[in-house]
Parts: sequence; structure tokens; C-alpha cells
Amino acid sequence: MERQNHTLLTLFFLHGLAAYPDFHFVFFLMSLIMYIIILLGNSFLITISILDSHLHTPMYFFLSNLSFLDICYTSASVPLILVNFISGRNNISFVGCGVQMFFSLGLGSTECVLLTVMAYDRYVAICRPLRYPVIMNKWLCGWMAANSWMTGGLNSLVQTILAMGLPFCGNNVIDYLTCEILAVWKLACIDISLNKIIMLISNVIFLVIPVVLIFISYSFILFTILRINSVTGRQKAFSTCSAHLTVVIIYYGSILFMYMKPKSKDSHGTDELIALFYAVVIPMLNPIIYSLRNKDVKEAVKKLSKNIFSQGT
Repeated sequence: MERQNHTLLTLFFLHGLAAYPDFHFVFFLMSLIMYIIILLGNSFLITISILDSHLHTPMYFFLSNLSFLDICYTSASVPLILVNFISGRNNISFVGCGVQMFFSLGLGSTECVLLTVMAYDRYVAICRPLRYPVIMNKWLCGWMAANSWMTGGLNSLVQTILAMGLPFCGNNVIDYLTCEILAVWKLACIDISLNKIIMLISNVIFLVIPVVLIFISYSFILFTILRINSVTGRQKAFSTCSAHLTVVIIYYGSILFMYMKPKSKDSHGTDELIALFYAVVIPMLNPIIYSLRNKDVKEAVKKLSKNIFSQGT
């Protein structure tokens, strides 16, 4: 049998969006603007949730977790993407690649679980309103949030160790914007069946099951809302979950479009543009959606602005 020449790599080269070299500055400018909006918008939501006592509820506790997650998720990849766009030095160390893969995959998995937890919170708030304070107590909220982070981190740790432990046969060019796990797999020179099995199990746990649970939660929510006689009551009930439902549809819709659309030889550049959209646009939209469609946040902003203005005068 022939022995394959396994090479110890210390550096990877990211070859993402190579099909659009003339647009790199445009991509840089757009990504930079959106990254700044992500940092400011999500930091604003976290700050307002802490400062306003009326927002010290389970819903805004989970929303603060989501905002912090979005900041971390984009910060794991976007700064390097910006540097690569403007400098043309598309290299990343082996360790840096592993770290980026761990945080990107871990935070993405965590968001799937967190969105499911938020759907359960909305289910209890609308379908069990009298028992809501008892069921969604501080201990349970903290436990669910902590488990979202821990399960996402554990999933990422296992998959990152398996991926970065693969032998690479000298090819160190990753045909992607970041150290995305599927792109790194292509550099391996051994069978990756174990990695694929673990990924399949992970997809069931972090994609299929959350989607099913969210669908069940909103089925009960819809059934409960339709039973409300008052039109005002229906509108108020729907407004409490419309922002979360919008975020869920955008988030999972993007994932399904990315990974389930038919592949073609000429679609790689388009796939990378979609991945860039997924990395920066969705985290940017989250605080905008929750701010524009939420009366509590608007009232908190007015109160905070009034306090700041009165102190200034």
C-alpha cells in the first residue's frame, strides 16, 4: 500500500471570494459598517436591559444573551475578514484556525439552542400566563441559558478537535473566507467518515430538534391566540413573540438556504457571499428587529433619554 505524505501544517491561506478581487474594498467597507452596527446595536440592547428595571424579565435576559452571542460570533471571524480584504494577506495560523473554528461553530450551535429556549419562554408567557413567574424563575432561566452555552461549546470542542486532528497532505489553501469546518475537511487526506457521522448527529441535535420544538411551541401559541376573543388582546399577544419569530425565520431560513440548495460548479462564489451575509447581516438585524417591534424597548429608550437630558440640564 502507498503511504500518504502527511505534512505538519503551521499556516493556512484563506482563498475566499477570490472570484471577486475588484470588489474586495466594497466588501470591506460594507462589512466594516455592518460590524460597527452589530457592536453598537447589540451593546445597546444589553445596556438598556441592565439599566431599566422593567426589562429585568426572562425575555430580556435571554435577549441579552443573544445580543452578547451575536457580538462574540461576529468578532470570531469578521475582524480577520476585514484585515484580509484590506491587506491581501490571507493567512491564518494553524492554532488561530482552530480557535476561529471552535468559536464560530460553538456560538452558532449555542444560538440554535438559545432560540429554542426563547420560544419556550414565549410559549409559557402566552399559554400559561398565570404560572409564568413561577415556571420561568431565575434559577430555571439561568440553568437554560448556561446549558445553551455549554452544549454549544461541547459540540464545537468535539468537532474542532476531530477536524484539526486530521492529517493534511501539504495543501494549506482553504477555499473559503474563514476556517469553516467543511472547507477544512477538504484538505484532509484520510477518510473522514467519523467526522461526517458526528456532524450528522450534531445537525439533528442543533438544527432538526430545535426547529421541531420551535414549531410545536408556536403551534400552541397560535392556537392560544386564536382563542382570545378581544382583537386588542390578540394583537398584544402576537406582538410579544413577533420579533422572536421573525429572527427565527431569518436565521433558520438562511441556514436551510445555505446548506440545502442544489450545488453547482459555478455556485461557490455565490455560496461565499451568502456566508458573508449570514455572518454579518443577521447579527445586525437582530437588535433592529427587537428594537423596532418592541414597545418595552422603545419606552426604556425614551425613559433613559429623558433621564440623561434632565441630568444634563
